[in-house]
Amino acid sequence: MTAYRHKDWNQLVGAFVEIRLNRVTLRKGYVEHAMPNSSALWLAADKEHGRAIFESAEGHEVWVEPQEMEGTFTYRMTTSALYPALRRSDP
Repeated sequence: MTAYRHKDWNQLVGAFVEIRLNRVTLRKGYVEHAMPNSSALWLAADKEHGRAIFESAEGHEVWVEPQEMEGTFTYRMTTSALYPALRRSDP
């Protein structure tokens, strides 16, 4: 699947993402927490890395592949979530 840059980091808690800086992948992992204003997120610790914070002000980008998630996040990674400009306005 194709990965897409996602700007609403606060919607990605529990998702598997890729963190990039200047088009270089720094790390992949699960989002443990994100600031409500999408200014920062924390990737959960894994067997190779500790918990880490990434900030949008430092130029970090979050890339995701559309995926089905469990629980209340099922179907969150839809086209309308990835591309807010494509959302239809309510009449």
